Amino acid sequence: MQPITESLLSIVVPLYNEEENVVLLTQKIHESLVGYQYQIIYIDDFSKDGTRKVVKDMKDDKVHLIELKKNYGQSLALAAGLDYAEGEYIITMDGDLQNDPSDIPQMLAYAVNEEYDVITGIRQKRKDSLVKKIPSKIANFLVRRVTKLDIKDNGCALKVFTKDIAKDLNLYGEMHRFITLLAHLEGAQIKQVPVKHHARHAGVSKYGLERVFKVVADMMLLLFIRKYFQRPIHLFGIFGFLMILLGVFINIYLLIVKFGFGEDIGTRPLLIFGLMFILAGIQVFTIGIVMELLIRTYYESQKKRPYRIKKVTIG
Repeated sequence: MQPITESLLSIVVPLYNEEENVVLLTQKIHESLVGYQYQIIYIDDFSKDGTRKVVKDMKDDKVHLIELKKNYGQSLALAAGLDYAEGEYIITMDGDLQNDPSDIPQMLAYAVNEEYDVITGIRQKRKDSLVKKIPSKIANFLVRRVTKLDIKDNGCALKVFTKDIAKDLNLYGEMHRFITLLAHLEGAQIKQVPVKHHARHAGVSKYGLERVFKVVADMMLLLFIRKYFQRPIHLFGIFGFLMILLGVFINIYLLIVKFGFGEDIGTRPLLIFGLMFILAGIQVFTIGIVMELLIRTYYESQKKRPYRIKKVTIG
């Protein structure tokens, strides 16, 4: 294996309205990776400010700018960067300067010397508001309890991947939150290391309390894919059987009430509403899973990508 300083590294950074941060971030990456061979891949997710212009004005030969045709969200922006990356090791991080590029050499050492496939950071002394910390803690707790994968900080964007693992990650929707779990499902050996965390240098955060609900929805989808993708009857069959059993019990109860006690069962709207809500919820969730799988089949069977690139600028 060639020394890490001779291997090409790809630093993949999605950007959305980060015009005040990107120059300083680039400088910090250069300072942290002296002696390394690397490319910096910025993916502009259709920023509304001057992010694209600022990146181009740097005229840096190591910087590659991918401009997306519209705002696709962080997951697809990250997917575009991973697809484009050429390095033997691929590093992901946020563009808001909260991640510290000086942690990258230490993380690379674990990947090379101990042959881990993924090195993921654990943010120390987080400099975030409670609006970000609380959803993050809830999400991390849910992921650990449901998936049994003991990742302490799923929300840390600073990660190092080997090329083969990174290229096999299929990111859709907002699956970037579970990128470590996706790597684990691909058989990756994962190492967690403490990393520094800074307050946002400029701009505003794009996250809020609504992230908890998105995390729960995405996690349910991941669990379905992990456990029932090749045997969906084990999931839907059990639900169907329980629903039929419940319906039988309800009908028996109503028959007893009707013919045994002579009561009118047609005046109980709460029972009807309850059944309607349960059935509607199951139907909506099932439709969501089916549609998600159809989307994956559409893109992967035709070798299409769920994003469109407007232009790539180097230097």
